[in-house]
Amino acid sequence: MAHFAKISLNNKVLSVHTVEDELILNADNQVDESVGQQYLELHNNWPRELWIQTSYHTKANKHYNDDGSLSSDQSKAFRGNYAGIGFTWDEDNEIFWPKKPHASWVKNISTAQWQSPLGLAPSLTDEQQNQNDNLTHAWMYFWEEDDYLNDNTTGWVLRNNKLS
Repeated sequence: MAHFAKISLNNKVLSVHTVEDELILNADNQVDESVGQQYLELHNNWPRELWIQTSYHTKANKHYNDDGSLSSDQSKAFRGNYAGIGFTWDEDNEIFWPKKPHASWVKNISTAQWQSPLGLAPSLTDEQQNQNDNLTHAWMYFWEEDDYLNDNTTGWVLRNNKLS
C-alpha cells in the first residue's frame, strides 16, 4: 500500500491517501510516485504536482518495521517523517515537518525533527533516573519558551511530573 500526501499551494498537508500498489506500478513492476500522482490526479481532481509520496514507516528520518522496531535497512527511510494533516512539505529538503513546537526551535535536517536552540534536554542524574525507575518520582525536562526568551542560556526546566 502506497501513501500520498495531498498538499496545498502553501505546502500544508491537507490529507493522506492510500493507493493499492498494483494501481501504480511502472513498466518495471515497481511502485512509481509519478504513476501514483497521475492516478490520484485523475481520481481526485487535484493537480499531480500537489501529491507527494510519504512513508508510513518513517519517523525522525529512521525507518521502522511493522512491529515498531527499528529496521535494519535504513535506506528505506523516506522523506523524514510520515506526513500528517497539518504537516508542512519542505520541498528543498524533501521532508515532511510536524508543526513547530516553539517559536525559537530550529529544523534539524539530519533527524527531520525540530530541536531547541540549546540542543537536547539535559540528561537526568543517576539519582533522578533511579527515582523514576522506582516509581517514586517522574523527573522530566520540559521546554519553557518564556524562560529562553528572557535568557537565551536557559529554557530546559526539570520537573517532577509525578501525579499522586
